[in-house]
This record gives sequence, structure tokens and C-alpha cells, in this order.
Amino acid sequence: MVNPRTEKPKGILYSRKEDQPFQVLRYTPSKELQYFIEHIWVVEWELENGVYKQDILSHPSVQLVFEKDKTWIWGVVTGKFRRTLEGKGKVLGVRFTPGGFYPFYQSSVSAITDGVLAFDKVFDADVAKLEEEILNAANIEGSLNRVEQFLKDCLPERDEWVKKVNDIIDLIMQDHCLIEVDQLVDKLDMSKRSLQRLFKWYVGISPKWAIKRFRLHEVAAKIAEAEETKTIWPELALGLGYYDQAHFIKDFKSVVGETPVEYARSLKT
Repeated sequence: MVNPRTEKPKGILYSRKEDQPFQVLRYTPSKELQYFIEHIWVVEWELENGVYKQDILSHPSVQLVFEKDKTWIWGVVTGKFRRTLEGKGKVLGVRFTPGGFYPFYQSSVSAITDGVLAFDKVFDADVAKLEEEILNAANIEGSLNRVEQFLKDCLPERDEWVKKVNDIIDLIMQDHCLIEVDQLVDKLDMSKRSLQRLFKWYVGISPKWAIKRFRLHEVAAKIAEAEETKTIWPELALGLGYYDQAHFIKDFKSVVGETPVEYARSLKT
């Protein structure tokens, strides 16, 4: 049984704006799937005129996205991802836990980083029929039940390394003082090389990328929540492990495309 998730999703940029013409719903999957699947999400939109562009900082997770005639398996996107919405549409996505896609794929997940993989390269099912049943179900419950049944029918055996990866990811997320890979290695019973190999095969990105991405999620959220941003830059820079604001600003802009000040200003327009 799936349950709605109420916490605000991280990684959706410019989320302070109130004119977003789409609705994002997220659901925790049934217990049987939770080892592999973090959540199932649904986005619906309807635009009478024009288009809407939404920027996203992705998580270290592979996603299976069902869309009419556009169903793909998406690897981790290392930069900023932009989705353009127009007309009327609906998309349902399955976000795997970090490492949770590997048991289905049985190959290095880094091969699809910043790319997509055809559905039939992994799953033996009629994708057109599945799209129809998921996207055109009578209600959201019907869509969720159908995608859950599909996933249960093709579940692989549990892989103990998936839990290891998620324990490491949880550590990165919870310990805000953790800003370097060497710090992470000191907390783990494994070498730096083994950690990097594990992330390459199971997650598709490096531990360094994961640390910086979660910190950027935190920064973007803090900027969106702050009433006055002029006084928070030193705190944010230090929180990301930067000894000066110049390098912090450079790295933020390299991913988001704007300086922190420009990003904060754009939230208010």
C-alpha cells in the first residue's frame, strides 16, 4: 500500500514561486518495494498558452519515468536539469533508492549517468501497454497500483551492497559537517578506492559529487526560506567547506547557472 509523502521535495529550483502550473505528488511504496524504491511521484500540468521551464538539481538516484511514448530509464544528471512543460500532460516516475537500480540492471550504473536507457534493455514488458494502463487509469490509486504490481513482478533478489550505499548516503545527508571524501572514509570500514568503486557501479556518480549535491540542495532551500539573504553567505560558504565566498559562488554558479545572489533575487520576481 502506497502512502502520500508530505515533506517538501528538495532539488526543485525557484520553488518559492507560486505560479508553478504543475502539481507534484509523491508516495512511499509498499514495504515489499522499499529496499529498491525510494518513492513514486506523479506530475500533472495543464497550460492554456505558452510553455513553462522548470529547473531541477537531481538526486543520486536512477529514475524510471513513464510518459506517453517517452518512457525511459534516466541515469543521474550531474548538472542542472531542465524540463519544459507545454499543453496538458501527466508523468509518473519511480525513483530508485541510491544503488537500488543496480540489482535490476546488473551492470555499472555509471554507464547511464547523464543519459537514458531504453525500457526494454532492463524490463521484459510491453511498454506501450504499460504506459496506457498507468497513465490512463481511472484515478491516482489505479496508476500507483499498476506500477507497483509491475515492479513486484520483476523484483530481483536483495543485494547487501544496496543497503551499504544507502547507509552511506544517510550519513552524508545527516552529518552536515561532512564536506570531504576523506572525512567520509574515516567514518567507514572501507578504503577510499573501494568507496569510489562502489559508488561508480551502484550509484553512477562519485562520493564527492554526492556530498556536494546534498549540500547544494541545503543551500538552495535555505536561500528560498530566508527573508534576508545578505547575512547568510559566510555561513553557507563555510557549511559547504569553502574558506572564502569566491570559490563558493563559483561552484554554485557552475551548477545552478546563477550566483547565489542572482538566484535569491530570481525567487522574488
